[in-house]
Amino acid sequence: MPSSGRTHVRARPERTCVGCRKRAAKHQLLRVTAVEGVCVPDPRGALPGRGAHLHLDPACLDLAVRRRAFPRAFRLQGSLDTERLRGFIEERAGGAS
Repeated sequence: MPSSGRTHVRARPERTCVGCRKRAAKHQLLRVTAVEGVCVPDPRGALPGRGAHLHLDPACLDLAVRRRAFPRAFRLQGSLDTERLRGFIEERAGGAS
């Protein structure tokens, strides 16, 4: 039977990590939102507002903080507290090792 040349691969949403700027499948990245000046992890993707995506890697978080990527991604002025996010990522990264 001749093939039509079309593939039946489902499209999967991709996002860019705000830390390392590499593209990855949405399910491989953690969604982060800003709530009252604090970067909050949103693993279920249910919190309202603009979101930024980040690998579950402390190095990506460090890059994002150094580059001031979170205020830019959320379109906010000033700095944001990332300690809660750092604790969440280090807990998850520590469990994966």
